[in-house]
Amino acid sequence: MDMTIGSLANRAKVNLQTLRYYEQLGLLVPVRRASSGYRLYNEESLQRLRFIRHSQVYGFSLKEIGQLLKLKVLSPSACKKAHRMAQAKVHQICQEIEKLEHRTKSLNRLMEECDHKQGRGPCHVLARLYGTGAGHDKP
Repeated sequence: MDMTIGSLANRAKVNLQTLRYYEQLGLLVPVRRASSGYRLYNEESLQRLRFIRHSQVYGFSLKEIGQLLKLKVLSPSACKKAHRMAQAKVHQICQEIEKLEHRTKSLNRLMEECDHKQGRGPCHVLARLYGTGAGHDKP
């Protein structure tokens, strides 16, 4: 059963601008056009849209999702490529976690210094954010 972009957006719980953006990127393609010129989609389009949204939940970029969409589910070589992409994503996420942990430690040190000197001298947190604080690691 064909549906308009509005119907697809409602069923997928996505706004129209998002669908248009996905179209612009080539991630979502109408199956055909009605005689009125409306773009029409089908259940496969909805499945594809769900694939895009699920992939985003796992942290894949739209560029990476475009690559994943080209892979065939039953292809062993495609499975290997998807596996490599998932491994790379795990590595990237781990690096992001390390950066966040470092930032957390740096901010905690700044807050401790601020707590120790409340009301005496400049605020270490603000001084650091202005780039005038010394002796601290950058986040």
